[in-house]
Amino acid sequence: MRKKANPKVPRLVEKPIPGTMAAYADEYYLWLEERNYSKNTISNRQNYVYYFMKWADERGLVEPEEVTRPVIEQYQRYLYHYKKKRSEGTLAVNSQYARLIAVCGYFKWLARQNYILYNPTADIIMPRVGKRLPANVLSAEDADQIINQADVNDIMGIRDRAILETLYSTGVRRSELIEITVYDIDFDRGTVFVHGKGNKDRVIPIGERALVWIQKYLAEARAQLVVVPDDHILFLTARGEPFSPNHLTGHVREYVKNADIGKKGSCHLFRHAMATLMLENGADIRFIQSMLGHSRLNSTEVYTQVSIRKLKEIHSVTHPANLRKKHTNDQSGKAE
Repeated sequence: MRKKANPKVPRLVEKPIPGTMAAYADEYYLWLEERNYSKNTISNRQNYVYYFMKWADERGLVEPEEVTRPVIEQYQRYLYHYKKKRSEGTLAVNSQYARLIAVCGYFKWLARQNYILYNPTADIIMPRVGKRLPANVLSAEDADQIINQADVNDIMGIRDRAILETLYSTGVRRSELIEITVYDIDFDRGTVFVHGKGNKDRVIPIGERALVWIQKYLAEARAQLVVVPDDHILFLTARGEPFSPNHLTGHVREYVKNADIGKKGSCHLFRHAMATLMLENGADIRFIQSMLGHSRLNSTEVYTQVSIRKLKEIHSVTHPANLRKKHTNDQSGKAE
C-alpha cells in the first residue's frame, strides 16, 4: 500500500498544479519515506524545501526548469543576508548549509527522475561549516546540581530524575531518548538499545545509578501515567504521551535554569558532558564515538578540544616553566 504524504507538510497551495515544484515535492517526500529516511530528516527537508519554494514563488518561479544555477546562487546570497525575526542576527553558517543541502537534495532527485534536464545545484560551492566547540560544558558537579533539582517525592519528579540520569549516563540525543521503549533497557547486562539517528541503531552501556532510577520510575510512576493502548515508550508526559523533541528540550532547560550554575542549554549539555568527562578520565576516543553514535571519528574529535581541564592539569605538572617555579618555591621553603 502506498504511503500518504504527511498532512503537516507546509504547502504553498493545497492542490499544486502538475509539473510545478510544489507538485513534485510531495512525490519527493514519499520517495524519502520509502527509502527509510528518519522522520526528523524528512521533516527538516520538507521545511527547507518549502522555504525555498516560497522564496522562488515570490519571484515568479514555480516550475523546476525555471531554476538555474544563478537562481540558486541568488538564494544562497539571500540566506547569507537573511535576518531572523526575533533578533538582529543573521542565520548561522550551519543553518545556511542545512537549508541549501536540502534544496540540493531535492534538485538532485528531480534530475535523477528526469523531471529536469540538469541539476542547477550540482556545482554550487557550499558554505564551509566548522566544527563548533560546545559553548557550555558541564563539570561533574554541574551535572549533579541539575539532576538533584528533580523533586523525587512525586511521580513527575521521579520520571524527570530518570530522564536526566539517562541523558547523563548515555549521552543519547533527545530524539533517541524519546524513542526508548521499556523493552530497550536490559537491566541484567546494563545496556540500552538506541534507535539512532539515520536509522543506525546501537547498543550502549548505561550506568547503575541511571538504572536504579529507571527501575524506580517503572515501579512507582509510569503505571500512573500510561494510557491504553500502551505503545511501551519508556518516558511519558503527564498526558501519557511520548515527549516531542521540543517539549523535552523545554523541560530539561528549566532544570538547567533552576540549578543556577551560570550555564545555558538543555539535553545536549549532558551529551557533551558525558563525552568530555569520560575522555578526561581516560576513555578511548573510539569508545566515545561508539557511545555517541558517530559514523566518523572526526565528529567525535571535537570533544578532545573541550577537555581543557585535563590539559591544564597536565600542563601544570609537566611544562618546564611550571617545574622551575615549583623548584624555586621548594628551595625558598627550605631556606626558611
